[in-house]
Amino acid sequence: MTIQFYPRAGQILVCDFKDFQAPEMIKIRPVIVVSPRLPYRSEIVTIVPISTSPPRHTLKFVVQLSKNYHPNEDDEKPCWAKCDMIMNIGLWRLNSFKVGRRKWLTPVASKKDLNHVRAGVLHGLGMGHLIPDEMKVI
Repeated sequence: MTIQFYPRAGQILVCDFKDFQAPEMIKIRPVIVVSPRLPYRSEIVTIVPISTSPPRHTLKFVVQLSKNYHPNEDDEKPCWAKCDMIMNIGLWRLNSFKVGRRKWLTPVASKKDLNHVRAGVLHGLGMGHLIPDEMKVI
């Protein structure tokens, strides 16, 4: 069952990437919504995938989140937003986290995490120079 609402920036959802082909993402994984609802885009949303696999290299477009937002996992489990894999996907691919019988949750990232992910997206697009000084991660 897919979501019945348009997600807001910062919401964490589950995305089904079936029908994609390797080396694209091809499994179900958490994602963070990075953009607000835009005019004439009621059927798609911009997301960044989240992974619990540590990156092989330290890169500005792989952002470690302050916590694991997955409601069925330990908050302390490290996870990273893969900001170079930003994409626009159909809402039909998205779902909330199932946490019980007929119970679903949609966590929301902290404002700080969302800002870091957005900065990571700019780095992933080769536009890190556009990040204002007050948003730069030290």
